[in-house]
Amino acid sequence: MHETSAIPVMLVDDEAHLRITASQTLELAGYAPEVHESAESALAALSTDFPGVLVSDIRMPGMDGMALLREVRHRDPDLPVVLITGHGDISTAVEAMRDGAWDFLEKPFAGERLVEVVRRGIEKRRLSLENRHLKAELEAQQSVPGPRLVGRAPAIQQLASMVQRISQVETDVLLHGETGTGKDLVARAIHERSSRGGKPFVAINCGAVPESTIESELFGHEKGAFTGAVERRVGKFEHANGGTVFLDEIESMPLSLQVKLLRVLQERAVERLGSNDLVTLDIRVIAATKTDLKLAAEAGRFREDLYYRLNVVTLPIPSLRERREDIPLLFQHFVAVAASRSGLEAPPLDSQGIAALLAHDWPGNVRELRNVAERYVLLGATCDYSLETLLQGAHKDNGDLPLAQQVEVFEKSVINQALVRSQGCVSDICDRLGVPRKTLYDKLKKHGLKAEDYRHIVETE
Repeated sequence: MHETSAIPVMLVDDEAHLRITASQTLELAGYAPEVHESAESALAALSTDFPGVLVSDIRMPGMDGMALLREVRHRDPDLPVVLITGHGDISTAVEAMRDGAWDFLEKPFAGERLVEVVRRGIEKRRLSLENRHLKAELEAQQSVPGPRLVGRAPAIQQLASMVQRISQVETDVLLHGETGTGKDLVARAIHERSSRGGKPFVAINCGAVPESTIESELFGHEKGAFTGAVERRVGKFEHANGGTVFLDEIESMPLSLQVKLLRVLQERAVERLGSNDLVTLDIRVIAATKTDLKLAAEAGRFREDLYYRLNVVTLPIPSLRERREDIPLLFQHFVAVAASRSGLEAPPLDSQGIAALLAHDWPGNVRELRNVAERYVLLGATCDYSLETLLQGAHKDNGDLPLAQQVEVFEKSVINQALVRSQGCVSDICDRLGVPRKTLYDKLKKHGLKAEDYRHIVETE
């Protein structure tokens, strides 16, 4: 019947009739009431990561509800506590809310009111625990040295296991995955975890280097080897000696150059343009592609012998669609990185935001997710830029805006954050941003912001 059937609600009251009535109401609503006659009994039974809500009367013998609230807040500030006050006791209710109570119920209260308050509290608790677990998992994963493969999906765990195993073996590797899946990150992870970790990691995007210069870029040249070669140049392969060469988008390498690459892989030596001498290489080669090289070889677009030489060990990199359970964790990771880099505070991620993240198709994979997280930090604090809006593409992508407009969007988000933090105090904002009062007022007017609109906001952690 209910998604909430197993969720506990701790009910604390010294009056038996209220305990009976309230617990029956909660049971009918599908909750599991845990009844206690005293605050001391409730505290003794309160476990870490209690998934529900605590509802307590204020006036009780021994430890009263206010003392219980303070102790619970000390143990777990995210646990919603609902306090029951006597009729007309407004000052006590105000004090309770100031001390961190989630809500209060005034006697006598209707059963529907109790159920509604509990329902909202449980939703808040669910999000708090989910964010807490995500944060704990991120901290655990970030303790691993070197580039991190963040995720808990079976596909990414298997990839992490293979990376660890392959990094300890001296063999070339071929990475295969869609654009934006993090092939460069996997390549760096293999390098950092190997015995070559302290040596050079040289990344080459084969699709970005002009065909006219790619041979010189890779293999180097001697002075006078061609017009414009005014001095000797050490190529990327030679520069990486002792370390790792990462050939990204290798399917874009010209066929004529693939023959020379095959020779380098087989002989582990390179010959600079204009030279007859071989330079011995001690390198590992990691290649990456977004296409099926076997099909490309069969179609004549890629050398078959080079494909088989590269295909000693192939690691498939899963798309984000294949590891959807990792999306909230990855998003939180990128939000934390963006917030740290920008000095801004990220808006909280609610259930609607998580649902929007999971429903999105992510054609750009992890790269797209990272970009959305960065925009969420920079723009998400303003009401016009919710996570759902960013994902729906209702606003024009900032990357398509002129530079001046991008600067204005960023400036507005920074001022908005300062308004929230300072609760609309203009002098405080001027100090935070280091701008004169007149300049601030001019910018507030330009962006349609009013300091008085923020003076009722209480910033939460």
